[in-house]
Amino acid sequence: MKKTLITGAAGFLGSHLCDRFIAEGHHVIGMDNLITGDLKNIEHLFHLERFEFFHHDVTKFVHVPGRMDHILHFASPASPIDYLKIPIETLKVGSLGTLNLLGLARDHKARILVASTSEVYGDPLVHPQNEDYYGNVSPIGPRGVYDEAKRFMESITMAYHRHHGLDTRIVRIFNTYGSRMRLNDGRVVPAFIGQALRGEDLTVFGDGSQTRSFTYIDDQVEGIYRLLMSDYVEPINIGNPDETTILEFAEEIIKLTGTNQKIIFKPLPKDDPLQRQPDITRAKEILGWEPKVHRSEGLKKVYEYFKSLSHDELYQAHRDFQS
Repeated sequence: MKKTLITGAAGFLGSHLCDRFIAEGHHVIGMDNLITGDLKNIEHLFHLERFEFFHHDVTKFVHVPGRMDHILHFASPASPIDYLKIPIETLKVGSLGTLNLLGLARDHKARILVASTSEVYGDPLVHPQNEDYYGNVSPIGPRGVYDEAKRFMESITMAYHRHHGLDTRIVRIFNTYGSRMRLNDGRVVPAFIGQALRGEDLTVFGDGSQTRSFTYIDDQVEGIYRLLMSDYVEPINIGNPDETTILEFAEEIIKLTGTNQKIIFKPLPKDDPLQRQPDITRAKEILGWEPKVHRSEGLKKVYEYFKSLSHDELYQAHRDFQS
């Protein structure tokens, strides 16, 4: 039985990865300091013999006894709301946390996959974005704490691969959505659906012409799994090239929810990228992967998930976001 450590296990993406690796027959160790994660996301796994949970901050020394086959490093704040509130922690988990886990992987002779994101491209001057593009990032802007944490993560991972011969993988994740997202994390899918469910007008920043490409969680997990099991060590984009403007997306949400809210406009945040669309040629050719779930299908599923939340959960998330 393979033994796999997943950091950020109580988060949105990390919890789905725990599910997948359990389903694949692995013994999974989940690790999370619960700054942004929630034990509710993994409580359905607690009764399993093949699942363990460590409440631990990976920026501190990480020790896991026994054999280790794989490490997936997904511990990090993942939304602007989070990393603007906790910028130092964001930088530390991308730097010290990655360093600690690379050392753990080296000690155990384990394969390690680190979660980078499309933010390494910044506000891109190349469209769509391919893995050979180095990005357009402001290291001192408000988003720099996240962007540079991920860029450092990639750099030190490749250094360990080249210098120590460590078996490494790097995934660049584009906007992903699905169940277990937090309504109060500021990302566009839960933000719009939460506003619709509360009967509020939908807030679009700027004029709404900026674009995003949304990947359903099942597709994202499949791409990550295939990358881990591949022999490819350089970064690979895992995302959906079906690009849409934020304004068009807001209109989709209004149509999906059957509500009649207005769309209101607010100033665009500093350094907010104007375009996001992955070039997934490398993923197609090397992993045989491309997204299968159309946005209309995925949004119906995530809308049903958010509709199932209690009134208190819906409005507590709103109060948390406002604070």
